[in-house]
Amino acid sequence: MKQKSEQLRTSRLITYVLIALIALLGLICFYNASSVAPGLSRSNRYSFSHDGTDPVLGGFSGTRDIDDLFQEQVPQSIPICDLNYSELIPCLDRSLIYQLKLKPNLTLMEHYERHCPPPDRRYNCLIPPPIGYKIPIRWPESRDEVWKVNIPHTHLAQEKSDQNWMVVNGEKINFPGGGTHFHYGADKYIVALARMLKFPNDKLHNGGNVRNVLDVGCGVASFGAYLLAHDIIAMSIAPNDVHENQIQFALERGIPSTLGVLGTKRLPFPSRSFELAHCSRCRIDWLQRDGILLLELDRLLRPGGYFAYSSPEAYAHDPENRRIWNAMHDLLRRMCWRVVVRKDQTVIWAKPTSNSCFLKREPGTLPLLCSTDDDQDATWNIHMKACISPYSSKMHKVRGSGLVPWPQRLTEAPPRLEEIGVSAEEFHEDTRIWQFRVSEYWKQMKSVVRKSYFRNVMDMNSNLGGFGASLKDTDVWVMNVSPVNQSARLKIIYDRGLIGTVHDWCEAFSTYPRTYDLLHAWQIFTKIQEHGCGLEDLLIEMDRILRPEGFVIIRDKPSIVNYIRKFVTALRWDRWISEVEPKSDALSSGEEQVLIVRKKLWSGIVSTM
Repeated sequence: MKQKSEQLRTSRLITYVLIALIALLGLICFYNASSVAPGLSRSNRYSFSHDGTDPVLGGFSGTRDIDDLFQEQVPQSIPICDLNYSELIPCLDRSLIYQLKLKPNLTLMEHYERHCPPPDRRYNCLIPPPIGYKIPIRWPESRDEVWKVNIPHTHLAQEKSDQNWMVVNGEKINFPGGGTHFHYGADKYIVALARMLKFPNDKLHNGGNVRNVLDVGCGVASFGAYLLAHDIIAMSIAPNDVHENQIQFALERGIPSTLGVLGTKRLPFPSRSFELAHCSRCRIDWLQRDGILLLELDRLLRPGGYFAYSSPEAYAHDPENRRIWNAMHDLLRRMCWRVVVRKDQTVIWAKPTSNSCFLKREPGTLPLLCSTDDDQDATWNIHMKACISPYSSKMHKVRGSGLVPWPQRLTEAPPRLEEIGVSAEEFHEDTRIWQFRVSEYWKQMKSVVRKSYFRNVMDMNSNLGGFGASLKDTDVWVMNVSPVNQSARLKIIYDRGLIGTVHDWCEAFSTYPRTYDLLHAWQIFTKIQEHGCGLEDLLIEMDRILRPEGFVIIRDKPSIVNYIRKFVTALRWDRWISEVEPKSDALSSGEEQVLIVRKKLWSGIVSTM
C-alpha cells in the first residue's frame, strides 16, 4: 500500500512538472508572438526611461544609444496585416474613434481630423496591396486613367455620373476632367477663370504671378490636374469622407493632393502661401462660427490673393440661396475682401494688401483682429481662430508678398528668409548642394531607373526645399514635409513655388497606402531617435505609403543606416539595393551613408495576420 502511495505521489509530481513546462513554453511563445503582433507596439519590447518620457511617442526610449540597438534581435520577417487593412490610414481610422470612445463634434467635422492610435494599438505588420494589384499607370497617361483593381471603389462614378468626375471602363477607371461646376472640363473652366480676371492671353498663371493654389473639397482633383499644364501647382485637399477614396484616386492619378479638412484646426500650411484659393461646390458652411473657415483661408492667402467660389449661392435664385449669399457677402466685406468679378455661378474675391481698411471699420466690428503675439505660421495641432490676421510692419505687403514670377522664384532668395535667420548666400549654397546630391543619387540608380518611374515624390525632411527644387526639370511633383520643430521653414518652400506640409514623424502620415513612388529620408531617423521615437515604427510607416516597386533613399549617420540595413529583407525592400559613402559638404553634420533600396511587389494573400 505504501509503495502504491509513493508511485502515486511520483506520478503526480511528474504531471505537475509537465504542466509547468507546458505553461512556461506557452508564455515564451506568447511573448515572442506579441513582440511583432498587429495592434501591439514593437516599442513595448524596449524599456522606457523613467525620466518622464511620454510613452505615447512609442519606439525607442530617448535615453538609449543607437549602438545598443545592434544587440537587439532583428526579425527575419515582419507579419502581413489582414487584407481588410489594405487601405488603412492609422490616424484617420474612424473605427479607432469608436474603440477609444472619443466623442468628436460631428457638426464641426472633428471626426475627419487626425486621431492617432496609442502605442498599444499600433499595427506592427505590413499593409498588403489588394488582390490583383497592378503597378500604377505612368504619368502622363495616369492623369486620365487608373487600374480599377488598385482602387476598387466605383461609388463616385454613379453618384457623379452627370458631372463627368469618373467613368468605369472595363479594367480601368477614366477621368474625363469634369467637376461639379465644370461639367465640360476643367481645362475650359480654368480659361474661363482667367478671362474673368482679365489676365493676359487668358492664362491663369498671370505671367507666373499665380503659382500656388489651394483647392478645397477637390473631389478627384481634376482642377489641380489641368492646372499643371499652366505651370500652376495646386494643393488639392478633401477629407476621408462619404465620397469614397477621392484623394486616393487623385494620388493614384499622380496629382498633388492630400487628406485634409476645414474642421477645428488650422490646415498644416504656413501663412501667406497661396495666390488663389478655390472652392467649386465644396459643400462647406463658410458662415459657421463667425466665419472661422473663411478666416483660415484669409490666413493662407498672400496679400491680394484671390478666392474663386463656384456655387448656386453665387447666383442666388431662391430665397435660401439669396440669404446665404447676402450673409457671406456681408462677412467678406467686414473682412475687407472685395468682389473682383461675378459671373453666372462663380464669384472671385480679393484679399486686401494692407491694414488700411481694418483701421476704418467701426470699433467692435467682427471679426476682430488677431492679437499681435499670434504666430500665424504655427499649424501643428493649433486650433483655428475667429479673427483676422493683420499685416505686421515687417511683412512684405505688396501683392504676392514681393515674390518674383515663376519659375524665377524657385531659385531666387525670398524675402521671408530673414524671418528664419537664413541669409541669401546660405540659401543659394543649399540649392547648389542639393543639385549635386540629387545628381549623385541618379548616378547611383541609373542602372534600374527609367524616365517615367517616379511621379509622386516625398521629401521627409525638406529643410529649404533644395531637394524638391533640384527636380524641376523632371516630370515629378514633391510633397515637401517639414518636421514640426522646423515648421517655420515651410514658408520658404511655398515662396519658392513648391508645396508641402508639416508633420510629426513619430506619428503616421495622413495619406492612403501605396501613394508615393520615392521617399527621401535625410537625417529623419536621427531626428526621431533623438525624440525617443521608434525607428522600426517609421520604417513600417514608410512601407505603408510606398508603392510596390518604389524606391527609398535614406541619408543618415552610418550607425543608423547600418541598423536600418538589417531590416531591408524583413521589409521586402530588397528588390534592388545600393549603398555608398557620399562626399561631405556644408550640410553634412558628420559622417553620412546613403542607402537606396527598392520595394518588391508582393501579394497580400500570403501569411496574413
